[in-house]
Amino acid sequence: MTEWQKTNWRNKPRVQMPDYTDAAALAKVEAQLSQYPPLVFAGEARRLKQHLGAAGRGEAFLLQGGDCAESFEQFSADAIRDTFKVMLQMAMVLTYGAKVPVVKVGRMAGQFAKPRSAPTEVLNGVELPSYRGDIINELAFTPEARIPNPGKMLQAYTQAAATLNLLRAFSTGGFADMSMVHSWTLGFTDEQDVQKYSEIADRIQDTIDFMNAAGITADTTHEFSTVEFYTSHEGLLLEYEEALTRLDSTSGNWLAGSGHMIWIGDRTRQPDGAHVEFCSGVLNPIGLKCGPTTTAEDLKVLMSKLNPENEEGRLTLIARFGAGNVGEHLPRLIKAVKEEGANVTWVCDPMHGNTIKSATGYKTRPFDSVLREVRDFFGVHQAEGTIPGGVHFEMTGLDVTECTGGVRAVTEEDLSDRYHTACDPRLNATQSLELAFLVAEELTNLRRNGSKRAAS
Repeated sequence: MTEWQKTNWRNKPRVQMPDYTDAAALAKVEAQLSQYPPLVFAGEARRLKQHLGAAGRGEAFLLQGGDCAESFEQFSADAIRDTFKVMLQMAMVLTYGAKVPVVKVGRMAGQFAKPRSAPTEVLNGVELPSYRGDIINELAFTPEARIPNPGKMLQAYTQAAATLNLLRAFSTGGFADMSMVHSWTLGFTDEQDVQKYSEIADRIQDTIDFMNAAGITADTTHEFSTVEFYTSHEGLLLEYEEALTRLDSTSGNWLAGSGHMIWIGDRTRQPDGAHVEFCSGVLNPIGLKCGPTTTAEDLKVLMSKLNPENEEGRLTLIARFGAGNVGEHLPRLIKAVKEEGANVTWVCDPMHGNTIKSATGYKTRPFDSVLREVRDFFGVHQAEGTIPGGVHFEMTGLDVTECTGGVRAVTEEDLSDRYHTACDPRLNATQSLELAFLVAEELTNLRRNGSKRAAS
């Protein structure tokens, strides 16, 4: 077997990637990036892999969330803080429901490139190349803005490094103190329209009070005031990924140094394609989006290519079928996994299969559809006797109006108020936390039903 090289993907069919017109400029950027320090380290990626393995066994639960596509223009410390804050709140609520540790992974510090359904778009009779994320071109609808610019990779690296630096500070500098996180959540449940979740919040408070009485506080217990937080993104722009790939001196394996976890999208999972080839050779945990067109045969080939050693935590299958379609597609893929005896971690992405166009012309996602897909995902796993290992949301800590519904009832007429996404609609802070409470209820029911079956 030929030894894997980080350039092997260049000999494979490539899709959803830009054609750079200035080869010399591209080569210069790639050479510059290859001299920069990696953004993450092999030990961190291996530790995340262990946590994801635990989620696959039902001994942990994955919360993966963040921006659809990170923006250069909207980049700020406050935005990072607000998304991190909501993810901590969600994780605390999910921990209560699942009664296992919650693995926190942000779609952050690298989620700059986006696949598109068409290579071009038309506006007022003018056709231009599609916007593919700030790491590639610009959102402005002009011929100049839509030209792929390799220099944007350097700006993406700088922003990713700054984001990671702040996330690490938040994770260990006291911002993640459990009592503080829960006080934010209590503020949410105190409001009139969400008091139905106050019972869970009160039970969490009782647990914290008990630990304080037993002397388990931020002053005495490191875990009470710090969290582990990892980053992830779709490994779409392979020139960027290759340039940041480094040889791990400890293991002799290659690390994708752009983020702790990278995933392959539903549009780039061709078994003989460039993206699968690249991801097959790095030591990072790998996510694989599985949509309605994923066949059992392709999944078996992909599992073999991406996880030939059948390593726990190496491969996360991220199901994204759309509300009402889970029962048709998920069981056949679970069957394929069982037939192969494959170790995988099953995760639900209820966002990408539920995008619709509103009557007001905005792309949106109905909250009820998102919740239904999550519930269907849990239901199928319960029926199949398999483990739902986590959830994957496009969300933000900002008070946007991009997804309709939720307890505060964003309507289609409200979408224009604060619609800030450059690509797909995100859950806002209130919708994200509400969804965490509802998922916690599903986890609690799943745990109770499992206990009843074990007792009988």
